[in-house]
Amino acid sequence: MRLLRTAVCVLITATAVTLAQEPASAAAGCKVDYKTTAQWPGGFGASVAITNLGDPVSSWTLTFAFPSGQTVTQLWNGSVTQAGADVTVRNAGWNGSLGTNVTTSFGFNGSGSPATPTSFALNGTSCTGVVPPPTPPPDSSPVKIMALGDSITGSPGCWRALLWQKLPAARVDFVGTLPGQGCGFPYDGENEGHGGYLATNVADQNLLVGWLAATDPDVVLMHFGTNDVWNNRSPQTILAAFTKLVTQMRAQNPAMRILVAQIIPMNASNCADCGQRVINLNAAIPAWTSGLSTSASPITVVDQWTGFNTATDTYDGVHPNDAGNAKIADRWYPEVARAIG
Repeated sequence: MRLLRTAVCVLITATAVTLAQEPASAAAGCKVDYKTTAQWPGGFGASVAITNLGDPVSSWTLTFAFPSGQTVTQLWNGSVTQAGADVTVRNAGWNGSLGTNVTTSFGFNGSGSPATPTSFALNGTSCTGVVPPPTPPPDSSPVKIMALGDSITGSPGCWRALLWQKLPAARVDFVGTLPGQGCGFPYDGENEGHGGYLATNVADQNLLVGWLAATDPDVVLMHFGTNDVWNNRSPQTILAAFTKLVTQMRAQNPAMRILVAQIIPMNASNCADCGQRVINLNAAIPAWTSGLSTSASPITVVDQWTGFNTATDTYDGVHPNDAGNAKIADRWYPEVARAIG
């Protein structure tokens, strides 16, 4: 038989074959040297050397695909199966253990014209000739959450305490320049719930900039606008303030995740029009959100209005009682849980 050619392959793309393997046989990197050793009418011979560049493995499986209809007719130093173009070679009983930088090999005879496969994978890992850098561990630091708003958020805003109870304590850190207030049990209470504040005033006076600098949140929960409605600010004016606040949030953290509430209803005895004003503001929030949300810094609307009853869920037509706080916490929870991952 005549020696025809030698092809040494360090391959970049993974084979289309996907194989399940045990963790003990995982490979972090590998190199394959494929050589055509002989050719004869209708057939050829080849040798394949596998070098494990990763952690030691107790067994190995090499996969590759022939490019032009070739088939393996005989193989030594391993066992072979083939389905169409896809070839799977497994170790023999005596050569399955491969330490780091250890090489093993097998050979075979095939039918068809010799052609070098374009990719190989060892135990499912593409053989590129290098070891990929390790995947960094997930960030285990808590997600910092700022609750932003007025007295519904902060005086005492016990929905925050109930929400905190629902979340994994090791994963969240509620932040703010204001301390928590008593809600009957210990909780992480820092917040930016400023009683009597208007969102429009906070925006006009750039108050949020300092709060953000002091706390550097990852997520903002904003239930704001009740006092703006009380003072007959239009939805357009309130949403313009919201836009400025969002811009300031993103200046502090371009990946800020922002949850904006459609605020709870109002039925104040000294503000007959406030109920409808809340409805008008809430109706405008989704369209405002869709025009401002981005993939880097998504804005999520959280409906705090639907199902909230001022007669049973507030103590004065405006501020939530215990039942109202429970409803607010329940509405925030699924979106906050998604935001913290």
